[in-house]
Amino acid sequence: MKRTSDEQLADIAQEFVRQNKSKRRWRIVFGLLFFGYLISVFYIGANKNGALDGMLKKETPFVAEVVLSGVIQSAGSIDADETIKLLRRAFESENAKAVILRMNSPGGSPVQSSRIYKAIVRFKKQFDKKIYVVVEDVCASGCYYIASAADEIYADESSIVGSIGVVMSGFGAVDAIEKLGIQRRLYTAGKYKGLLDPFSPENEKTIAHIQDNILDKSHQNFINAVKAGRGNRLSDHKDLFTGLIWLGEDAKKLGLIEGIADANHIAKNIVGIDSRILFEAEKTLLEQLTETSAKSIALVIGEQLTSQHFIGSLQ
Repeated sequence: MKRTSDEQLADIAQEFVRQNKSKRRWRIVFGLLFFGYLISVFYIGANKNGALDGMLKKETPFVAEVVLSGVIQSAGSIDADETIKLLRRAFESENAKAVILRMNSPGGSPVQSSRIYKAIVRFKKQFDKKIYVVVEDVCASGCYYIASAADEIYADESSIVGSIGVVMSGFGAVDAIEKLGIQRRLYTAGKYKGLLDPFSPENEKTIAHIQDNILDKSHQNFINAVKAGRGNRLSDHKDLFTGLIWLGEDAKKLGLIEGIADANHIAKNIVGIDSRILFEAEKTLLEQLTETSAKSIALVIGEQLTSQHFIGSLQ
């Protein structure tokens, strides 16, 4: 029996609907599988990175740990705005019984250092919690400015500590351009506007101004902060505020630090709590997923390579 064109069209329409339903079902299945994959990767990565453990630890007493590493400067490795936010989170955590600040920096901006120093002083009073600084490789200049706000400072025997001074550097190329026959053309509004120009001769008045009103006053601010933080623990050594640096044991003798110890020793033996939680800058969910996925893949590859290496060695 010959089918009518209407019946044929109806069959085609039904087949089209069935195919679309099938496609939708597969899209849903693949979507769920992909979502499940992301969740599993996030869970495995978070578990291996200690994030889940950290969340559970926050329900019991712990020591909050903040790491500052790099040059102290606005929008740099150690930026006052971001650092103060991080420190606030660590201090205001209800079950954080103390804060450990691990520092590794050659120094940097006096202003950024001063802001972080003042924030630590405020938080100590506001939250009534102690903060301990642990020096890693180096804590000099602006880094020590910040560290001196802590209740106690510890370092390694080989850590470099100190450099309580201020520096402003540049270069002079006046003789060089003269020998090359180059004429310097500098136009300013303001008699001393070009005072730091490296191609102009030095002026005794501007040098005296920089020394008296910039370097010496900044240095005195630094000294005042260190004395306020360290108090009578400081020695009266004649070179203490000259910009010199010392290793751990000598820094201890000078009263710049309390002693030789690491973060684990401080948490366990001084604070009396084994559990430590690292406080880091907050990341978006996408950043967390991306980072966790990358770390998980790297961990799996690393484990496979290690496994193959040991198997190869045993054969």
